[in-house]
Amino acid sequence: MASTSHAQADSGVPHYKHPYHLVDPSPWPLLGSFSGGALVLGIVLWAHSNIHWVFGLGLMGVLATMFFWWRDIVRESGTPGLHSPIVKLGLRYGMTLFIASEVMFFVAFFWSWFHFALYPEHVSGAAAPAIWPPRGTLTFDPWGLPFLNTMILLLSGCTVTWAHAALIQNDRKTLVKALALTVCLGAIFTGLQAWEYSLAPFKFYEGGIYSSVFFLATGFHGFHVIIGTTFLAICLIRAAKGHFTPERHFGFEAAAWYWHFVDVVWLFLFVCIYWLGAGEIAQH
Repeated sequence: MASTSHAQADSGVPHYKHPYHLVDPSPWPLLGSFSGGALVLGIVLWAHSNIHWVFGLGLMGVLATMFFWWRDIVRESGTPGLHSPIVKLGLRYGMTLFIASEVMFFVAFFWSWFHFALYPEHVSGAAAPAIWPPRGTLTFDPWGLPFLNTMILLLSGCTVTWAHAALIQNDRKTLVKALALTVCLGAIFTGLQAWEYSLAPFKFYEGGIYSSVFFLATGFHGFHVIIGTTFLAICLIRAAKGHFTPERHFGFEAAAWYWHFVDVVWLFLFVCIYWLGAGEIAQH
C-alpha cells in the first residue's frame, strides 16, 4: 500500500512530488513466496511420501496471504490521492500483460493439439494410416453438453457487460443483480463441466495422447473459470458494499477483462477440440 507518511494536506490527502506508485514495506510478498514453495513441496511430499502437513501449511499460508494482501489493496484503492492517473494506467498495463501471458499459456495447449491433429503419424504407436483422434477413441457430441456450456459462458459475458453498463450509470442495484447472475452462470458452467468429465468416454489416467491434451486444455480452462468466478464474487461483495463508483472501479474492470478472456478461450476450445476435432461420437 502506498506510503502515507509524506506531508499531509489540510484535507488529509497525501501529497507527492511525483505521480508514481510507491508501496509500503509489506510482509505479504515474502510470506506468499515461502507459502507457494511450501505448497508445491507439500504436493510432492504427499504424492511420494504420504506426508500431508507441509501441503496444509503451504495452503493456509497462501490463503492468508491472498486475504490480507487483497485487503490492503482494497483499502489502498479507497484512499484519496493514492491512485493518480499514471498509477491507474500502470494497473491497466499490468492486467493487460497478465492476460497476454495467459494467452501464451493456452497457446502451448493449442500447439500440442494441432501438432497431433495435423500430424497424427507423430503419435507414438499410431497404426497406419494414422488418424486423429486416434483409432478407437470415442469423443463427445459437441452439440450436447459442450454446446450448452458454450451458451452459458457467452450469456455470462453478456451479464458482466450489463453489470459494467449499470456501474457506469451508477445503478448499484442493477450492478449487484447482474454480477450475481454472472457468478451463478460461472458456477453452473463449472458444475456442468464436472458432470461432463464424469461421462467422458476416454480415461483420465492412461487414456493416451488424446485424453492428455483434452483434459489439460479444458481442465486448465475450467480452473481459470473457477478463478474468474471467485474474482467476480469478490467484486459482487465489494459492489454490494458500495466500493465502486463510475469514476473508480478498476477492480471490477480487471475482473471483467479476465472473464471475457475466459469466454474467448472457450470459444476456441469448443470450435477446435469439441467440434472440428470430433471423431466417432460416444453414445450415452
